[in-house]
Amino acid sequence: MRRIEPMKVFIHVFLFLCTLAVLLPLVNLLAVSLTDPAYAHLMDGLDLWPKKFSLFTYEVLLKNRLIAGGLLNSVFITAAGTLLNLLLTTMAAYVIARNDFYGKGLVVFFLIVILVFEPGLIPEYLLVKELGLINTYAVLILYKGINVYYLFIMMRYFQDVPNELLEAARIDGAGHLRIYAQVMLPLSKAGIATLGLFYGVFHWNEYFRSMIYISDQRKWPLQVVLRQFVIRQDNATILGGYEHLFGGTIVDFDALQAGTIIIAIVPLLLLYPMILKYYAKGAMEGGVKE
Repeated sequence: MRRIEPMKVFIHVFLFLCTLAVLLPLVNLLAVSLTDPAYAHLMDGLDLWPKKFSLFTYEVLLKNRLIAGGLLNSVFITAAGTLLNLLLTTMAAYVIARNDFYGKGLVVFFLIVILVFEPGLIPEYLLVKELGLINTYAVLILYKGINVYYLFIMMRYFQDVPNELLEAARIDGAGHLRIYAQVMLPLSKAGIATLGLFYGVFHWNEYFRSMIYISDQRKWPLQVVLRQFVIRQDNATILGGYEHLFGGTIVDFDALQAGTIIIAIVPLLLLYPMILKYYAKGAMEGGVKE
């Protein structure tokens, strides 16, 4: 008979309770957003099922120009920014981790200084203004093109690639670009997926610099719209002429706020299963036999 270990039981129970603490509020928000507006005021924080199922809340939200446009803006900024981040980070990691060049130590020292001492917001704003990037998508896509901490993580993945593979590629006539694209990247899928997730979550959740640099509401990402509606309670800006009615039906603001939050987090929830399949252990196992 298998012996029960109290510590393992405690850990599993603790993690289960932590999961419930995170999951139940989200389920409650989903239930409120799926409740008919006429019954939404009856919902409380413990209800996990809609009082009367209705998609009216999402119909209102997705027909709204700011929310629908903000969703598209966030998808574009996140996709473009993450691809640029991964390209720059993996290229820089390959150059530093697997190549010797004059001044390499100075470059690494400079990166460590950047990691510890980040520039202030005012110099950053003046630089962005000087480059003419105010009120453009580019300022959000280019921001933190390379995260130094993530760069060091990627360097570690590249350093784990056996030298024998690189030597075999060089014997076959491969140059740096081919080694980078056909050897390093395929053998570092887990690391690239990890950084892609980190960068994607960062771009998706970024709202502070969007508020500073983007004044055109049509270019607002979804997080700025979410802040205006949920945090600042700016109903007029979000709903415009439908502040109280939508097609003759009373709008429930609690349900609308819950629906906006759900719309903002669903893309990330869909992203996790797509990334997790790359977290397989032993990606390079059997690649080289010494």
